[in-house]
Amino acid sequence: RLFRHFHPGGCPGLFLYDVTSSYLEGEHNALGAWGYNRDGKPSKKQIVIGLLCDGQGRALSIEVFAGNTSDTKTMGSQIQKAAQRFGAKEVTFVGDRGMIKGPQIKELGQEGFHYITAISKAQIESLLEKKVIQMELFEDAVSEVASIPEKVRYILRRNPQRALEMDQSRQSKQAALQKCLDEKNRDLEKKPKARVATALKNLQARAAQLKVNGWTAFKAQERKLVLELDERALAQAKKLDGCYVLKTDLLAGWATMQVVHERYKDLSLVEQNFRTSKTVELEMRPVHVRLESSTRGHALVVMLAHRLIQALQKAWSGVNLTVEEG
Repeated sequence: RLFRHFHPGGCPGLFLYDVTSSYLEGEHNALGAWGYNRDGKPSKKQIVIGLLCDGQGRALSIEVFAGNTSDTKTMGSQIQKAAQRFGAKEVTFVGDRGMIKGPQIKELGQEGFHYITAISKAQIESLLEKKVIQMELFEDAVSEVASIPEKVRYILRRNPQRALEMDQSRQSKQAALQKCLDEKNRDLEKKPKARVATALKNLQARAAQLKVNGWTAFKAQERKLVLELDERALAQAKKLDGCYVLKTDLLAGWATMQVVHERYKDLSLVEQNFRTSKTVELEMRPVHVRLESSTRGHALVVMLAHRLIQALQKAWSGVNLTVEEG
């Protein structure tokens, strides 16, 4: 009924889909399970929540899955929902790089649907190696490469702000590693019985924890430890900073590369919906119910409440009144 209310003239041409997780305080929820925890609560069971929105970011359907369900495993039910319940024809699904992969692309194709997604860093490197794309194409402005054998288009861009953030993060990690090394050297100087091998092992573990062990190394000069940088490996690590590649099977006549890029960026609307539902006005968590049906009902009520918030935001946009104030 909600779908028909928003789209009385038929199905929208675009669906935005993403998932989140919500940790549980109790142990006995029917859908609670251990899984990839997005809330920083690895000691708690969770549920996985998928939110299907139209191109304007309005929630059309929410679905709860067991907490150990991977992102890709949630896509099938969304495709069937769009095809069977909503009567969708030739629509486009937008999902991130962890959502739409080979099996999901095949399933979308079987329904006559299209997709816009992103590819992983490893896939980008593979395309560079095969010379399907070139590093020179990564600029501030979007560019495009069509792969005829695959019948897909790749949309490329380098985000300079993101590249700067990644470089600053790398420098910050290097500084933290150097600080740790200086502390170990002071200990070795003050404590004659302290073992150099143990200090080296601890530093290597710290480098691995910071994920900089690919381009850092340590060596001992008598009882003094030294940090060494592998400049070649560091340059390789920096090569794709800020770079991303979108993949779509939409024909250029249907959607320009700018349109494809903009539609992928619209996934941020779903992320905003999750933030509002989990950490701002609403209470997706804590979950105080146990039954599967009650858990799904809880999520549905939160989704409907969020739609009220969106409606009020739109209605009050001209009177300088927030939903909370209202």
